Amino acid sequence: MDSLDEFLGTAFFGITMQQMLFAAVAVTAGFFGGRILERVLDGIAKRTPPGSMREAIVAALGRPAAWAVRVAGIWMALKGMPLETVDAMDVDMLVDRLAQGVTVALATWLGVRIVGRVADVLSDRAQATEGTFDDQLVPIFRKAAIAFLVVAGVVMIIQNLGYSAASLLAGFGLGGAALAFASKDTVANFFGSIVIFVDRPFQIGDWVEVGDVEGTVETVGIRVTRIRTFANALLTIPNATFTTSPINNWSRMRKRRIKMTIGLTYDTTPDKMRQAVEAVRDIIRNDDRLHQDFFLVNFFDFGASSLDIFCYLFTRTTNWAEHMQIREEFMLRVMEAMQGLGLEFAFPTTTVHLAGGGDRAKKEPQGAPKAMQRDTPL
Repeated sequence: MDSLDEFLGTAFFGITMQQMLFAAVAVTAGFFGGRILERVLDGIAKRTPPGSMREAIVAALGRPAAWAVRVAGIWMALKGMPLETVDAMDVDMLVDRLAQGVTVALATWLGVRIVGRVADVLSDRAQATEGTFDDQLVPIFRKAAIAFLVVAGVVMIIQNLGYSAASLLAGFGLGGAALAFASKDTVANFFGSIVIFVDRPFQIGDWVEVGDVEGTVETVGIRVTRIRTFANALLTIPNATFTTSPINNWSRMRKRRIKMTIGLTYDTTPDKMRQAVEAVRDIIRNDDRLHQDFFLVNFFDFGASSLDIFCYLFTRTTNWAEHMQIREEFMLRVMEAMQGLGLEFAFPTTTVHLAGGGDRAKKEPQGAPKAMQRDTPL
């Protein structure tokens, strides 16, 4: 027993063997305990309902909790050492402050992981809903919460290390004006994001046109919005742009317009013109895919080389591909109706008179239908 006490009392650099063994046991227990705790929490997370808030929180706890146990083992090992004051510096107090700072850092890490996991769950639930407002709200929540936790964590670490965060912030007073000037665009973009969420001019997935940019909204962030153009390019637009530029949201259309002019040849008689106009109106009336509440079909102009029928109508769908298909079928039916009435479509023709000539020389496209000819003296 005396030999054991003598061995444990043996000192190296002022540290006894007993203190060294205690430190080794504390560190080993901390690392093994952290590993065991991490596995236990992972097992609990696997047994919880997938996609639930409880599963997200338990899964987020694993690594930060494990490292908290390891840091506790290291702290106990250091506290078991003879920490003396060195050069007017209290080493024991320094260890305590470092431990407090690391604890705050671990708590911040845990908070960031929980926010990330919870945001993933909310994102999955948002995708299951019909609206897209919650889809763009979740990323903002994630970024804002993480930014708040990191800033609060840094301030608390500075305070725990014995420094005054207020004094440090006051130290930047000389550069405050320059900092404010440099960050004015960031502030403008932040308020632009607030405008987007309050006024809701568009949502994720909407087809929008802002200035020269046109495409589909992919993400809405605190600073920028990303739009995928129809050329498949991804454009990043500062949110401040949306406070000063008009936004054309094509996805908010309740109906989509078809506007065209049908030109018939000048040999069309008044009766045939009336029949042609009524035939086009019947095509619209008999198609449920077209709006019946308002449409215009009228003979409205004597054109340069045609008698013009004006058509103004709307499709019920706003989907571009479906709209184009309905437009195509409408035009084909118009062609069939005009063919059934024995009418022909006109295209520009020109009659040329030769000065001094007795006979007129007509220059007309080969096989051109009869139409009004414009006399052009040379």
